[in-house]
Amino acid sequence: MKKIVFLFIAVIFLSGSTFAVENYVDENITPEDFAVQQEGGRSDVIVREQTIQERINDVAFRILNANKIDKRIIFVYDDAAKKSLLKSLEDVTKRQIVLYEEDIQFIANEDELAGFLARGISMALKSYGGIWNGSLSSVQVKLAPKIYEIYADKRAVDFMVKAGYDPIGLITYINKAFPQKRFDKFSHSNLTSRRLAVIYEYIYTKYPYFLQNNKYLETDSYQNFLLTSQYNRKLLENKIKNDSHEDLKYE
Repeated sequence: MKKIVFLFIAVIFLSGSTFAVENYVDENITPEDFAVQQEGGRSDVIVREQTIQERINDVAFRILNANKIDKRIIFVYDDAAKKSLLKSLEDVTKRQIVLYEEDIQFIANEDELAGFLARGISMALKSYGGIWNGSLSSVQVKLAPKIYEIYADKRAVDFMVKAGYDPIGLITYINKAFPQKRFDKFSHSNLTSRRLAVIYEYIYTKYPYFLQNNKYLETDSYQNFLLTSQYNRKLLENKIKNDSHEDLKYE
């Protein structure tokens, strides 16, 4: 009986060893080469992260400098797949704009990156105003994020234009990155469709050049925005026809 058990264990051991060796043979790589390959993989990750960080810094500081923003704000790329709820307001609390992996997958060009960063800058600047060195303003943003969300969107458009970026990139970015909720009455954020409509009206009113010379017109993201915003844009069309100055209740 002992011999049978011994033979059984030996067969399992040899089978496992054979499998391990076959893996190296099939992959045509030695353990030493495998270690070198792993090190090279880490190097590729580091290079990618550095490239992304440099791109972020270039766009971010261009926005800050063009808009004469003399407040210190830093910009960080975090390869974490998803932003945690605790980090969602770091723009305000730490004066730090963090671009996560889930954010970067929706950014196709510098205009869209500028849109993301300009919104963050707008929120971070709130922490520099008011009493207690901006502490009260930070609390206000935390307590009423929906109000400041629209404010940040509009100010981001101003920052982008001043820095030489196309504000329609903010529309295409938000259209790709933010899902549409069923309602926002009890939510901490506005309906994405409402945000997009407000941004569109703001650009139409203040920076019509970009809509008249729309380089994004034929892109899939912008075409999708046009398709899904027909009702809200019709409201704006009627407002313009009637020379109205009322605040539209976009859906």
